[in-house]
Amino acid sequence: MTYEDVKEYYGKVLQKSEDLQTNACCTGADMPDFLKPIMSKLHDEVVTRYYGCGLVLPEQLEGARILDLGSGSGRDVYALSALVGKTGEVVGVDMTEEQLEVARRHVDYHADVFGYKRPNVRFLKGYIERLDELDLEPGTFDLIISNCVINLSPDKAAVLREAHRLLKPGGEMYFSDVYADRRIPRELAQDAVLYGECLGGALYWNDFENLARSAGFADPRLVTDSPITINNRAQSEKVGPIRFFSATYRLFKLSDLEPACEDYGQAVVYRGTIPHHPNSFRLDKHHDIPRGKVFPVCGNTLQMLRDTRFREHFDYIGGGETHYGIFDGCGKTLPFESGSLAEGAVTSSGGCC
Repeated sequence: MTYEDVKEYYGKVLQKSEDLQTNACCTGADMPDFLKPIMSKLHDEVVTRYYGCGLVLPEQLEGARILDLGSGSGRDVYALSALVGKTGEVVGVDMTEEQLEVARRHVDYHADVFGYKRPNVRFLKGYIERLDELDLEPGTFDLIISNCVINLSPDKAAVLREAHRLLKPGGEMYFSDVYADRRIPRELAQDAVLYGECLGGALYWNDFENLARSAGFADPRLVTDSPITINNRAQSEKVGPIRFFSATYRLFKLSDLEPACEDYGQAVVYRGTIPHHPNSFRLDKHHDIPRGKVFPVCGNTLQMLRDTRFREHFDYIGGGETHYGIFDGCGKTLPFESGSLAEGAVTSSGGCC
């Protein structure tokens, strides 16, 4: 599929969220209570022209500089603009002129409704694979978000590389998208409706994780996921047994992350001080860290907390001088069978060496 096909679908075919033929782009999580008053202030036109597939809501946003890839009508940009405050900034990038027109004509409206003397948002027309063509300084963003857009890109590896280039050291890409349990056949990837509905361009999840690592994000972390049910018989019959999922990942720009989760005998204690998260902090699907409890972590997880915007919200235990092997809590264990041999014994029963 081409850029023009996507522009046609999102600029002319779709006029409101009800025009979508499947529910792949409307599978968001429950909205937290603190966000509801903010969402209620967003302009109706911005909300009705929204086609995201999840709730992109990273934590600790006050004063942050955020880039939204594929910002569309600006719903997420405006919601986050209320959370970053007057000292923060949110920049939206989109290639569809009709969507940008909706977003831009409500800039002053949202600045006024959130009580800002001047807007803290701006919108740029461009391609998320070619961010180097825009007025964006490398290494200047605390966060990069995206909501059900990367699947529409013809060069997903370039999107991830550009995101890594624009993030500050310790910055984070936090985004939701649609993934498949296998690679999409070419004929389905070329189907205009399936592609526009975020299914035809969905990455096989393992291909995505390998692309992320190649772009410099060494340890992709899955935050949330849910299966997508295609509530359209014709489209469901096209995809057959392929299963799709809406998932949110976080990718940290940290130079010393290891390929696997290694145990250095370290732990953290959450102080309960991240806004709206007084009782626990969920780093990812496997790390829901309760307040006040000593919580053992691998070396990568410790860096994701200590060397990012979350640093001041944790106490850190252990210097990491001694390596104890693979970390048991990250889903990967010693691949070799443990036997009952006496210490120092060596046996051989043949093999491939």
